[in-house]
Amino acid sequence: MINIAGREIGVHTKPFIIAEMSGNHNQSLERALHLVDLAAKAGVDAVKLQTYTPDTMTLDIHTGEFFIESDTNLWKGQSLYSLYEEAYTPWEWHEAIFARCREHGIVGFSSPFDETAVDFLETLDVPAYKIASFENIDLPLIRKVAATGKPIIVSTGMASVAELDEVVQTVRSQGNEKLILLKCTSTYPATPANSNLLTIPHLQHLFGTEVGLSDHTMGIGTSVAAVALGASVIEKHFTTSRADGGVDAAFSMEPQELQLLVEESERAWQSLGNIQYGPTRAEVDSLEHRRSLYIGEDVQAGDVLTKENVRIIRPGYGLAPKYLDLVVGKTIKKDALKGTPLSWELLL
Repeated sequence: MINIAGREIGVHTKPFIIAEMSGNHNQSLERALHLVDLAAKAGVDAVKLQTYTPDTMTLDIHTGEFFIESDTNLWKGQSLYSLYEEAYTPWEWHEAIFARCREHGIVGFSSPFDETAVDFLETLDVPAYKIASFENIDLPLIRKVAATGKPIIVSTGMASVAELDEVVQTVRSQGNEKLILLKCTSTYPATPANSNLLTIPHLQHLFGTEVGLSDHTMGIGTSVAAVALGASVIEKHFTTSRADGGVDAAFSMEPQELQLLVEESERAWQSLGNIQYGPTRAEVDSLEHRRSLYIGEDVQAGDVLTKENVRIIRPGYGLAPKYLDLVVGKTIKKDALKGTPLSWELLL
């Protein structure tokens, strides 16, 4: 089990829900703070930022491989540099945003995208770090984050088993065992069909870490299913309204959806329970509504029981139905009215 700012994370606690702000602040600090307010009201455990600048992400080039032309890309028609100019969270905002998180009693932390971002976030004493899918091959960055000794959450999008093993070994080489791996499909949006949630228990088995889901699908179904498969962390992008626009708005949750995610993921976790057979304590009273053997018509002492005068009916105060063939042909030793539960004491 891992602790982030006093919140225990593991399969024996309710899912840790992270609301990813990303660039949905639309370059307004007031909007960013409002997003924190909305996320807290929805009941999340944490709000996550992304800490980079356009220059720490890419080069100021607007042609060739630095320009997005793919028809399947949400950000087609922009250069990488201009996209990150639009999406980045100014570093001078971080302290105010984290302070607003603390006011609401939720965790504020971030994804650093280079080593200077780690140094900056350390000055703000963040309680945890997140490594984005596209950075999970940046072992120098992961090594630096792991060396802080703080919990580190890594999205696994696109990574092979060998690459993930390198991530895990890099974190553990720094003496850090506070690692959470998030199953992630790095398409925006993702679809349930390409989410492959059965990877979640397999990740847990392979690496012995806490596991979760970084979910880019629309709706909450995929996240709720992930909880049933052992996810102890759920991360979702969120915004005030998709109609407001923004770099990630198209695949982000609105506040009422975020609240539903919090509620339903906790219900999914509660429903896991334990391996259980036989009646639970809550079911004991329901036992009386099972079927059992009853006298189906008035009989007198000396009568023989038949399938006509013995019925399998509700409620459950008579002998179990499995004894029907055993009692048919037996003799009644005293009178019994229709509706009498059959018991061994009635038989000769």
